[in-house]
Amino acid sequence: MANLSTHNSQHTKSEPSQWVELYSDYLFVYAFARVHKKEVAEDLVQDTFVSAIKAKDSFQQKSTERTWLTSILKNKIIDYYKKKSTQSEISIGADEDSENPNTFFETEGSRQGMWQVDARPGFWDTDYKTPVEKIEFYTILNQCLENLPEQWAAVFTLKNMEDFDAQEICKELNISSSNYWVIMHRSKLQLRDCMSKNWFIEK
Repeated sequence: MANLSTHNSQHTKSEPSQWVELYSDYLFVYAFARVHKKEVAEDLVQDTFVSAIKAKDSFQQKSTERTWLTSILKNKIIDYYKKKSTQSEISIGADEDSENPNTFFETEGSRQGMWQVDARPGFWDTDYKTPVEKIEFYTILNQCLENLPEQWAAVFTLKNMEDFDAQEICKELNISSSNYWVIMHRSKLQLRDCMSKNWFIEK
């Protein structure tokens, strides 16, 4: 893909033929961080350019081109997760879970969804000593995220990457509040386990 663009300091309007060169790298990185699959990220970026070309006359330069293209991509990502997260796949009864989410995470107040103090993982050393080590860390993290079931990844990504609140996620993915909390609970535990085994050294 093309070099990462810094062509966004001005609200300029370039030709659609330039978009791939200017923005493809940035959009790919944005998509990959959220879908964790190279081929899917590439397809979403391509679909974004196609949709943007069709809607180019609606771009009124109230934001940068990159911001406008990113908003289109964001909607593509949400649509992708909607298709993957069908009700039959995502429906999880809280009574089916072998561990009560309340055992690990706060359920009320400003700390809702965060680790309870006595349930937090041990100290994990994430002080990257070299750029290569940082790359390795994020490679393993993406692999751990990719190992989540699609429906769990949808919930986790919309919450932690797109900053949706629980109500918005339930509406977008057509799930119940109880399913949401069980999925978040299981996702966090699986990611904690995966990262502990593959990267973190508990102190």
